[in-house]
Amino acid sequence: MFLALGSGTRFLKTIYSSKILGFSTSAKMSLKFTNAKRIEGLDSNVWIEFTKLAADPSVVNLGQGLPDISPPIYVKEKLSKIAAIDSLNQYTRGFGHPSLVKALSCLYGKLYQNQIDPNKEILVTVGAYGSLFSAIQALIDKGDEVIIIVPFYDCYEPMVRMAGATPVFIPLRSSKPVDGKRWSSSDWTLDPHELESKFNSRTKAIILNTPHNPLGKVYTKEELQIIADLCIKYDTLCISDEVYEWLVYSGNKHFKIATFPGMWERTITIGSAGKTFSVTGWKIGWSIGPNHLIKHLQTIQQNTIYTCATPLQEALAQAFWIDIKRMDDPECYFNSLPKELEVKRDRMVCLLESVGLKAIVPDGGYFIIADVSLLDADLSDMKDNEPYDYKFVKWMTKNKKLSAIPVSAFCNSETKLQFEKFVRFCFIKKDSTLDAAEEIIRAWNMQKS
Repeated sequence: MFLALGSGTRFLKTIYSSKILGFSTSAKMSLKFTNAKRIEGLDSNVWIEFTKLAADPSVVNLGQGLPDISPPIYVKEKLSKIAAIDSLNQYTRGFGHPSLVKALSCLYGKLYQNQIDPNKEILVTVGAYGSLFSAIQALIDKGDEVIIIVPFYDCYEPMVRMAGATPVFIPLRSSKPVDGKRWSSSDWTLDPHELESKFNSRTKAIILNTPHNPLGKVYTKEELQIIADLCIKYDTLCISDEVYEWLVYSGNKHFKIATFPGMWERTITIGSAGKTFSVTGWKIGWSIGPNHLIKHLQTIQQNTIYTCATPLQEALAQAFWIDIKRMDDPECYFNSLPKELEVKRDRMVCLLESVGLKAIVPDGGYFIIADVSLLDADLSDMKDNEPYDYKFVKWMTKNKKLSAIPVSAFCNSETKLQFEKFVRFCFIKKDSTLDAAEEIIRAWNMQKS
């Protein structure tokens, strides 16, 4: 008896070929399914776990750092119009769409007070993640050491380890606030002597993040000078993650370490469209630095993702030109967004304090962390083998319908205990979202009293 031609024949051939070779296909193939050693132990991810928890529509999500405020109208309108232009729906220059790198060159030329070559000193990437990945893959090698300041954005450590290098950690340490003053992100500092002890002949780079996530610390000129001096003394690169550069609040100023004497030639500065224009879903970032460094990042890009979305880059370029021309105007988004967020920040501080959470007031960024240790929450039904803040956030999400992110997720294993009583809240949210959070917190406070 013969099977009819078609799918049945293909099925017969598959069965026959497996039998004639005399082995179980799945058993043999599974031997090849092991992971590459460079990703060993890097599979855990806080965003996957806690974003899933917050997906319940009844939960008010102040966890993940995605704005639910509207981006500027002109940004959305530019993209809508550009999508209708056929030529702008095709590939563009791999290292950055010409109009975008020109706009970035103009903007950062003003900030650096120095001319920046749009083609040789700028690389446009898939988000700031792409910039970090390209910088670390291009410049960090097996056997190198990279200094990471704790707490740190969670991808720093795995990216360094994937490059075969060794992360060397140093924590920010807090001084007690003066009586009557609120705890501030500026109270968290590096010890200069401890910092220098982390540098040696194997140190290839230090990763700096200012304004800082999750603390909201804005490094002062004096603090950056200490880091710059050590980079020069030990001939070390600086990867400066400055995605929150425009989100700096009253009484503080953002300084770019690349503008310090002797630092331009050794610094990669990273920026983000998502943070600049509240369009995190666009995933457009950029790296700025000297040609002798950027050219290596370009090599990584041309052999990995090759290029970024053309319509998004063109829309971003046109949006930048609108704000570049009015940088001294209060209506410029670089100026109006921090004003809007400062009000939201102050509101969140009061709300958190009302329920007994000790907030650390951020000087920049759009996150606020709070000490939850005084709440004495009943976490008996949570897993014993997790840090306190993991258990607390899961308890709060389940019982109070309010989500956050545990700060120990931003720490290496040795410093988790130092930070496990802190959780991070995001406040770049619509008033209605903050109203819902306030309702939860007020009800919580009434239950306590």
